[in-house]
Amino acid sequence: MNKILFNYLLSGFFKTILKVLIIFFAFGIILNLFEEIEFFKNLNTSIFFPISMTTLYIPNMMFKLLPFIIFISSMWFLLNLRNSKDLLSLKVFGYSNLKILCILGFSSFIFGWIVLFAINPFTSVMVKYYEQTKSNYSKDIDHLIGINKNGLWIKENTIKGHRIITADQTKDHILKNITIFDLDQNYNINEEIKSKSADISNHAWILSDVVIKKLNDGIFVEKLTKDYLIKSKYDHKKIRGLFKNFDTMSFLDLILKYQNLQDRGYSKPLLDQNLNSMLSMPFFLFIMTALAAILTMNTLKKSNNFTFIITGLIVCVIIFYFKDLSLALGQTNRIPLSLASWVPVVVVGLFSSIGVLQINEK
Repeated sequence: MNKILFNYLLSGFFKTILKVLIIFFAFGIILNLFEEIEFFKNLNTSIFFPISMTTLYIPNMMFKLLPFIIFISSMWFLLNLRNSKDLLSLKVFGYSNLKILCILGFSSFIFGWIVLFAINPFTSVMVKYYEQTKSNYSKDIDHLIGINKNGLWIKENTIKGHRIITADQTKDHILKNITIFDLDQNYNINEEIKSKSADISNHAWILSDVVIKKLNDGIFVEKLTKDYLIKSKYDHKKIRGLFKNFDTMSFLDLILKYQNLQDRGYSKPLLDQNLNSMLSMPFFLFIMTALAAILTMNTLKKSNNFTFIITGLIVCVIIFYFKDLSLALGQTNRIPLSLASWVPVVVVGLFSSIGVLQINEK
């Protein structure tokens, strides 16, 4: 009998999660589709292209909203359990509020790890393809910047033509092993500059140990200089800001390629913050399930679901903005960025622990 009841709880819980995921996916498609249609309306694409782009983007959005999806699913399932008198029947067979909470909470916890290892790699690949595809259609493509296994690459327009910059390594505001190609309007090379390092703290880059090869009457003339100054549209702050979107990196990427990402120029505090944010997610799912149980299992009486819907929405909004506040405190160096990912989990967890003691007595 216990096995039957256990399977009943799990199957009902995950069916409810699936229903909520479908609802969120449908709403996400509808809301984001208008944005994609607006973006592609003047471009030569089929009507199905914005739909396919939206389909690529929504799974990543749902991944970030997963704690709230679990919270709503838990409330929905437990309300149905209570209003159908199944909760009373479970108690007759020895299932206390705490036991039900633990079963659902640990199911959410395990589900969180499954999502991180099995689903997140696919969502990150999808959003990466989404961003690359949209960038190909972007009108503002004259200035490009990217980081790959070969290092940092920058293309920018200048008064005389174009400039292509490559660097092997980025360390804070210092670029290492730089090559700069100055091109004319027809992309013919005028000058090649090589430098061992460059300080890019501001838009006036200071290059050290420079070798300049300048085209003069069809012949490259080499010149050596200790320091050299170039003006760029990019500085360290702007380059760093362009790589704050970690949605294209999966949990496995952050674990397996952590040092490599640092060597390629990604900020260590931001890498730590994103890694800790993902690590905290299974614990957050457990706590959100516990919070839903606290709100719905304090009585066996049948009640109006509308009240709980409003309560649930208010709780989601409060926790969402509390997470943003915690992240803002981390970004302004009030607290460590890594700690900012755990503060909402700890605070909501402490609040939930008080409620767990109360519902266990009922």
